[in-house]
Amino acid sequence: MSTAKLSINLDALATNWRNLDALSSAETAAVVKANGYGLDAGRVGVALAKAGARNFFVAAAEEGVALRRAIGPDLGISVFSGHMEGDARLLQEFNLTPMLNSVDQMLRHFESLPGHSFGVQLDSGMNRLGMEPAEWAALRDIALGQNPVLIMSHLACADEPGHAMNALQLKVFREMTDGIDLPRSLSATGGILLGPDYHFDLCRPGIGLYGGRPFSDALPVITLALPVIQVRDVLPGESVGYGNTWIARRPSRIATVAAGYADGLIRAMGAGINAYVGDAACPVVGRVSMDLITIDITDLDADPDSLSLINPRQTIDQVADAAGTIGYEILTSLGHRYARGFSG
Repeated sequence: MSTAKLSINLDALATNWRNLDALSSAETAAVVKANGYGLDAGRVGVALAKAGARNFFVAAAEEGVALRRAIGPDLGISVFSGHMEGDARLLQEFNLTPMLNSVDQMLRHFESLPGHSFGVQLDSGMNRLGMEPAEWAALRDIALGQNPVLIMSHLACADEPGHAMNALQLKVFREMTDGIDLPRSLSATGGILLGPDYHFDLCRPGIGLYGGRPFSDALPVITLALPVIQVRDVLPGESVGYGNTWIARRPSRIATVAAGYADGLIRAMGAGINAYVGDAACPVVGRVSMDLITIDITDLDADPDSLSLINPRQTIDQVADAAGTIGYEILTSLGHRYARGFSG
């Protein structure tokens, strides 16, 4: 079998949710956008529901439809992108709650789905989604008169605890919402770790559920094993891969494995990471190509059938560091060619 295997530990996922839930007295929801951060939103959603999550967040109504079919009719599903043109049927038929981001969305929602649940997203300084303070001041009484189920915002720098933006956004969010007798939400994973002032009534962890920073206590959720297609001997002075970027300095044994940037192992990763056989680290050499990665296995006692690239010894964040990116990008880019296996 030449397909790499992505193993997903749903027990670890559930444990991460429980541990994040224990850090606050607020309700803890779960963010399962981007197909459950690339791991299958249906399976992820069911596992998190069993762990105790009662509300979920997705990016778009279409994602909400897929999640609803997996978790059933009784749990809450909110849509960050709000009520987009053409969403009314999906929102109503699948009981999805849009987080309204603008006056246009508010008008669209009230006109097309009167009485249907909704929340409001406020912009507390990130300048990405949500109503700015002046817009909210003009629409606040109208919105509150329609009984929103949640008022939320999103932190821009929560992964940097000392960043001044955190305190500024907390201040702005309070100014926009204090005195409103409705559930409020400001924090995703990083905000939960900032402490109780940021928790309000509902927290929305995402990346921490899946084993990523900034939740340093997260259990690893995935492992990735890459099958060896071919092993060859390389003499000193010979190069490996595109561009002759790696040249052997000693007689070397090189394994070519079945994965590449088409599978989300982005080209920028290159050298600087290892693949593993047990505890033995084997450096990646040469450039990552579309379907293949080359690995120096010279120091192993025997040729392996596969090597592990993502595991407890080398996490998604460490792979991301080598590529100059973040664990989110690695995780959500993991390709459809992997044979996925679930445990837990």
